[in-house]
Amino acid sequence: MKYEEARVYLDSVAKYGSVLGLENMRELLSRLGDPQNELKFIHISGTNGKGSVLAYLSTILKEAGYRVGRYISPTLFSYRERIQVNETFIKKESLAKQTEKVKEAIEGMLADGKPHPTQFEIETVLSFLYFLEQKCDLVVLETGLGGAEDATNIISTTILEVLVSISMDHMQFLGDTLEKIAAQKAGIIKKHTSVVSVLQEPEAMRVIEERVREQECSLRIADYHQADHIVYGLSRQSFSYGGYENLEISLAGSYQIKNAVTAVEAVKALQSLGWVITEEALRRGLKNTRWRGRFTPICEKPLMIMDGAHNPDGARMLKESIEQYFSGRRIFYLCGVFRDKEYEKVIQTVAPYSDCMVTIATPGNPRALPAKELAAVAGKYIANVWPESTIRSAVQRVFCMADREDDVILAFGSLSFLGELERTVKEIKEKNENGSGEN
Repeated sequence: MKYEEARVYLDSVAKYGSVLGLENMRELLSRLGDPQNELKFIHISGTNGKGSVLAYLSTILKEAGYRVGRYISPTLFSYRERIQVNETFIKKESLAKQTEKVKEAIEGMLADGKPHPTQFEIETVLSFLYFLEQKCDLVVLETGLGGAEDATNIISTTILEVLVSISMDHMQFLGDTLEKIAAQKAGIIKKHTSVVSVLQEPEAMRVIEERVREQECSLRIADYHQADHIVYGLSRQSFSYGGYENLEISLAGSYQIKNAVTAVEAVKALQSLGWVITEEALRRGLKNTRWRGRFTPICEKPLMIMDGAHNPDGARMLKESIEQYFSGRRIFYLCGVFRDKEYEKVIQTVAPYSDCMVTIATPGNPRALPAKELAAVAGKYIANVWPESTIRSAVQRVFCMADREDDVILAFGSLSFLGELERTVKEIKEKNENGSGEN
């Protein structure tokens, strides 16, 4: 199988949708020799912040000299981005080789009358095979949907679970209360492991503490209120926490202090388990962490920020960043969301900071909310709203509107369109700089 054939196959299995439960994973992995049992994992669940904490921990562990696998979703710029070792994407040849193995095992399952695994299940199995082949010391793994019944929860060799902020999301799958959602997210906690959780809402915190007691685990709380000497900035931020002074990060967004504090607490947990991570490695890792799509500047003139705020908790974090960085400045929004998200609450949260929004439908996804439908909802809260048919026309419109030196464009919503957005912005700016212009 060649890489192109592997991609065609992996795209073709998207039709099997999303299925909660571990039966398919158990069957498929068994036929492949259970590669996950030969690996050690840091497992991350929660609603907002999983990717950023994963990026911090992966980079810190790499700086400490470990060989680190990371498995992420969704991806912004490359399909191969979802499976990495020490920040290097899986090679095309390896992806093709492992896909062929998985395809053969699935054909055996189907011949025996078993159901077809989903795309996410297949990709998760691919990652385990690759990380074992690459002899990873540790794998940092984020859940896809929920926790207890998420495909990634097939693992049994976890050394550390990390729970980031838990809020209302995916209610049709996870439950209609914070307690029910927290129970799903905390379902990743295994017997006699170490757990790190951010300081959660009381309802979620009670569920986590009960699960920790049941599983006889140790629990550390990453309390971002204990961080001090905080310095905010778009290119550099710093804080002190947990006995470390003036830790520096390169990720923007006020909420990145909270994510970095969580990573520091996770490092302390790993150190207590015997993993060697020096202060120098911690500092280098935090500073060198890159994570695109989370309050990321992608253009200087006009200043344009992209952020994956697609649920109420993410919108609240975006609101805090707007107040922290852009108070008093004129702001223009560009937004695209999925139909199954609480997008009206998202818009309500950020509406007070702008009177102009351009809407788009996230391209190539059946869950996308049409631009006109999003515009109709946004129009309840924002005075001037324009639906656009393409990302290119949306970018052209906001570029024309943001004509003052201190204007800011915030593109937010589903992570699925941010990669194409950044590519489009880059193309338009290059054409303008080359004198051809694009308006």
